[in-house]
Amino acid sequence: MQFDFGKNWADYSAIALNAERASQAQEAFAALLAPAGGVAGKSFLDIGFGQGLSLLSAKAAGGRVLGVDINPTCEEVLRRNLAYFPSCEHASVPVVIGSILDDRTVQRIREASPDRGMFDVVHSWGVLHHTGDMRRAAQNAASLVKSGGHLVVALYNRHWSSRMWWIVKYIYCRLPADFQTPLVRVLLPVIYMAKWLVTKGDPRKQARGMDFYFDVVDWVGGYPYEYASKYEVLALFEPLGFRCVKFSPSQVPTGCNEFVFQRDKDGP
Repeated sequence: MQFDFGKNWADYSAIALNAERASQAQEAFAALLAPAGGVAGKSFLDIGFGQGLSLLSAKAAGGRVLGVDINPTCEEVLRRNLAYFPSCEHASVPVVIGSILDDRTVQRIREASPDRGMFDVVHSWGVLHHTGDMRRAAQNAASLVKSGGHLVVALYNRHWSSRMWWIVKYIYCRLPADFQTPLVRVLLPVIYMAKWLVTKGDPRKQARGMDFYFDVVDWVGGYPYEYASKYEVLALFEPLGFRCVKFSPSQVPTGCNEFVFQRDKDGP
């Protein structure tokens, strides 16, 4: 049982995405990757590329890119969204369709790597916690980072309400399709007010080129769902030879914490 992220990204791209939001996504991507020295000339892997904004931003910035996603619809959405990245329209943007949990997919990623099976930068924003096995997904992602390279991840923060939201997501994915949208509409004002109270800003003004409504659909339906505190994430990656070079806490308690890790050259 899994939320159809591909359909939500297709709807977002058809209804909400525009040139301004694509430009905003590029700016946010550049800021996120600044601690890694950007991506120009580097091999770049995007795990769970979704609608393709980060993958295309990396390509536009001069990265040697590869994307992987479990949902084949995401490749169709990516190809359509090339229109917002004129410098990429006639460029090669290779992808692998499969799960980061699958050893065969990981092997296909290594074979498609432009850099001898490894990558300078591995990026996975808000994805590993939806795989059904976040720890294994994180370990597989980490195994693809070159010595001295960077791993950029965003993972849901642990909060006392996280278990409640797990139940909501589970129920959403069990409901018939005709009942899913009404559930989103019931929870939409609740989530709006909660975000407004915490951030004191208009939740409709999204970062990274996103859209509030489609973010809520993603949030309500996003199952499988796992979460981890900052210290749990550090305890996961540090034994693998990574050190955190940048941490950005989530704006809301159950939102995504952002981490930029660097793999020690003398590490595992």
